[in-house]
Parts: sequence; C-alpha cells; structure tokens
Amino acid sequence: MKGLILFLNQVLALVVGRASARHGRLKSALRKVQQKAHRNAVSDDCHRSFPLKTMRYLRWLMLVALLPTGAVHAFEVTDDRGITVSFAQPPQRIVSLLPSLTETVCELGACARLVGVDRYSDFPASVKQLPQVGGGLDPNIEAIVALKPDLVLMATSSRAGERLRSLGLKVLALEPKTHADVKRVLDKVGQVLGVSDAARVWRVIDAAMQAAAQSLPKSVGNTRVYFEVNPGPYGAGEVSFIGETLTRLGAKNIIPAKLGPFPKLNPEFIVRANPDVIMIGQRSLESMGQRPGWAGMRAMREQRLCVFTTAQSDTLVRPGPRMAEGARLMAQCLADKAGASVRAGATATATAVSVESRKP
Repeated sequence: MKGLILFLNQVLALVVGRASARHGRLKSALRKVQQKAHRNAVSDDCHRSFPLKTMRYLRWLMLVALLPTGAVHAFEVTDDRGITVSFAQPPQRIVSLLPSLTETVCELGACARLVGVDRYSDFPASVKQLPQVGGGLDPNIEAIVALKPDLVLMATSSRAGERLRSLGLKVLALEPKTHADVKRVLDKVGQVLGVSDAARVWRVIDAAMQAAAQSLPKSVGNTRVYFEVNPGPYGAGEVSFIGETLTRLGAKNIIPAKLGPFPKLNPEFIVRANPDVIMIGQRSLESMGQRPGWAGMRAMREQRLCVFTTAQSDTLVRPGPRMAEGARLMAQCLADKAGASVRAGATATATAVSVESRKP
C-alpha cells in the first residue's frame, strides 16, 4: 500500500506541475492532496489513516494526468456574428485584420503572439515588422494560410470569414462601435488569450476619459461639433464611440442617433447644421475647399477647425485601448476652439489649421 501511495503521489506531482497559472485554485487543491498523500505514505499506519475518498481522488487525477495538457484549458467563445469558436488552449499564433484588435492584443500583453496583420495596423511600432496580409475587408487568403495561425481576428464586416473557416482556420469576428463594445471586446479577447488584465485596462481607459472631461471648463458645454471620419464625407454620429466620447466631454453632436454610428452625409446637411467646431483629419482637408457653402459656416469663418495629423486621426477613429488618448485630443480641440483653456492634465494636442491658410 505504501508503495502504491508513493507512486500515486508522483503522478499527482505531475498533475500539479501541469496545472497552469490560469487554474490557481485547482493547483492549490492538488498541492493539498499531494501533501496529504505524502504524509500517509511515510506513516506506518497508512492502511488505516489514508481515506478511501482520497484514494478515489488520486485515481481520478491519474486519468487527468494522461489527458493532453490542452484539455484542462478547453473553452468556447462566441463572436459578434453569433458563431461559437472552441479552443483547446489559448492561441499562440494570431493574425489580426483590424487595427483596433491588433492594439487590443498588444495592450493585453500578447503582441508576441501576432504573426501577421492587415496593412493598416501600425501601432505599436513593433507590429510594422510583421507580415502584412492585405486589407481587413478583403485580405489575401493564401498569405494568411501560409502563416499557419491558430486564430484569425477580424471585423464582422470582413468578407473573408467563411472562406477562412472552410480552410479549417479558427476565426473570431469582433467589431466594437461603442464604449460598451470596447469593454466587451477587451474582455472577450482577454478570455481568448487566457489573460486577466482586461478589466484593469478598461478601468485605466475609463478613468483617463473622465479626467479629460473634468479638465474642460463648463463654458465648453453644449458646443455643437461635427466630427468627420473620412472625406466621404462620413461623420461620427451620436451613437458611435466617438459620439459617446464627445457627449462625455459635454459637447453636442450635430449628427443625430437616428442616422446611425457612421453615416455618409450630404455636405449640405453639415452646412445647414452649422456646427460651432469642426474636427477633421488631414485626409479630409484637401476636399473641404471644394464643398459648396462650407466657407460660410460659423466654424469656418471663425477658424474653429481642428485638423488632426494622420497619426492622431488613427488614434481617434480606432475603438480600442487608445480611446482615452483620443478623448484628450478632442478635449484639447474643444478647449482651444471654444475659447477656453484646459487645466493641467490634458496633455495631448491637436493642430488647428484654417482652410484659408493652406498652401497648395
């Protein structure tokens, strides 16, 4: 009996060693049983003192020890298309086809697991060295397959999902559009990666956005803002994550919720709305001078125009970990163009440029 218990104790030690950090409670419980088994093994009274229940537990642990390590980690995740994806263990080779998802993976400490990205993923700087597999909506399928990923992250709007699944790849479609979505996607990606840092990351984002809002004086409140996402012109509506940030900063969005998160607008709609402040990216600046009626808008006449650099625009339009930095950029714009100054704490800057001062 003593020899059998010693053998079982060795098996138990193997199981303890294989229990991952993600299963801290299991590991702790296994160690307790292991210690009990050892005490009984060295006791001369082991036949009487070793409980039958413990013996049954050890027999079960022997079976666990013979299973693949991944079986302990098996889990399922349902993506934004309602498709459930099963994992034997957290993926180690990931292709990301959406910049905000790329940044989320890296913010959660798993940048090293990325083996490929879309052509627009450029932050953090390290991902620029990774193989690019085309655009997020219509990527290069062969290039993705060649990277042998155990997970592909993409937007729900991507057309490549079904094709990749048919080739045997695991695909998770996630596309945050609101603040609540960003938090949810952080949690879901954290679950897939097997990390527990998502809640902390969101708390940091939320606290920083609150600080940006508090940095603004009350005089900025109710400033009517038009935020242009790209030269379509596509604007950020009230229900988008950008619109939610503007609301949190106390501003009023000229694009109502009924038009959706990022509607394509008739330029005349913006002229009629006559915003107090316009926020655009450098890409939009080229076409603004040719838009009928824009020169007469209040924001244009009074030069209440914030033109963000390409890098700043990328930060602003990506619903991910840098959303708080985007809030600081918008807060600085509001402070500068609504005739107020930001109190110490909001450090990001936006470049103010009037259309009239542009050089050809």
